[in-house]
Amino acid sequence: MIIGFGISWPVSIAKSARSRTTKGKSLVFLLFVLFGYACGITSKLLKGTLTYVFIFYIINFILVAVDLCFYYRNSKLDALAKNEETGK
Repeated sequence: MIIGFGISWPVSIAKSARSRTTKGKSLVFLLFVLFGYACGITSKLLKGTLTYVFIFYIINFILVAVDLCFYYRNSKLDALAKNEETGK
């Protein structure tokens, strides 16, 4: 599962970078996934069960955070495009 997500996030990031829009993205979904990885990381740290899986949690957390940054950038671009359409 963790490797599958690890492969999916770079694809999602590339789509976000190219599309320059938030259409098709869910802020709530990204925040929940980021929260889930943060919980997984915290759990591993508190239990002291640091295995190779911990590295994948960290990598995936970073990838989701990057996608979240693109979401906010694209949100601003969407707002600018809307303002240009309305002439403001």
